[in-house]
Amino acid sequence: MNIPSADRSPSVTDPAAAVAGPAPVSDTGADPGPGPADGSTGGPRGIRALGPVGLVLAGGISVQFGGALAVTLMPRTGALGVVTLRLVVAAIVMLVVCRPKLRGHSRVDWSTVVVFGITMAAMNGLFYQSVARIPLGPAVTLEVLGPLVLSVVASRRALNFVWAGLALGGVFLLGGGGFDSLDPVGVAFALSAGAMWAAYIVFSARTGRRFPQADGLALAMAVAAVLFLPLGLVESGTKLLDPTTIALGSAVAVLSSVLPYTLELLALRRLPASTFAVLMSLEPAVASIAGFLVLSQTLSMTEALAITLVIAASMGAVRTQVGRGRAKGLDS
Repeated sequence: MNIPSADRSPSVTDPAAAVAGPAPVSDTGADPGPGPADGSTGGPRGIRALGPVGLVLAGGISVQFGGALAVTLMPRTGALGVVTLRLVVAAIVMLVVCRPKLRGHSRVDWSTVVVFGITMAAMNGLFYQSVARIPLGPAVTLEVLGPLVLSVVASRRALNFVWAGLALGGVFLLGGGGFDSLDPVGVAFALSAGAMWAAYIVFSARTGRRFPQADGLALAMAVAAVLFLPLGLVESGTKLLDPTTIALGSAVAVLSSVLPYTLELLALRRLPASTFAVLMSLEPAVASIAGFLVLSQTLSMTEALAITLVIAASMGAVRTQVGRGRAKGLDS
């Protein structure tokens, strides 16, 4: 994923944001408050110049192009090796930056962060197994169905079932009526990654409520890295120690985890969660562009229409949930 998309991050408690996937919020389980009085995001001046929407879009582009780079690395290390490099490097960076406290946490706190780490490892592993078999754009499109289903279930609104039907129509088109044009194993991995993405959102929120700042994310990333390290060593062995492989794996970690987490954290200090969710719904389109530019993966008109339907369904579900939240606010 995710963390492609599988390539993802901290706490989201609102189903409106859930449809867009894990968002690197402040890991507190609540919307971040406004930024400094001067309206800045607290980041470097050059980064602030992008504005919050620009930061989110830059983060999304970084994630998907990191995923495309990961695909080019797979012939060297295999899918499990790529995930291992990404998680290990990202965990090291997050631990150094966040310096989370290890004392003062209850058994429930630790069990929550461990389950969060397991979910993160599974989400990433399944997604990379998927993109090893099917194009990046369709893989992300199938994966985003997990958060979409979570949003529909959480909202229990009739209109959201319309959006779910629209998304299923897109999936039907994407599979050509039977997924004859896509590797069925790759499809299964992508759908499983989507299920893990939905679980990731749930445990990300729980972790965010129990750990300050991004401490829970850093610890969960370390858990995921430790879990995946044996798998990467079995599949790739000493290939993981090749300097070029380490450099490429580090680039994947930075593009897919460190950089987007940072950009989106800065953006969410000034950007409403609903707007963030809508922007994140565009990730299948960004993934398709990255797949075309980096991997020369082209889409048929039918596949492009299918991805558009899923994006529209995702954005519609977000807007429906946001509208419901506003209506509740007016009634209270």
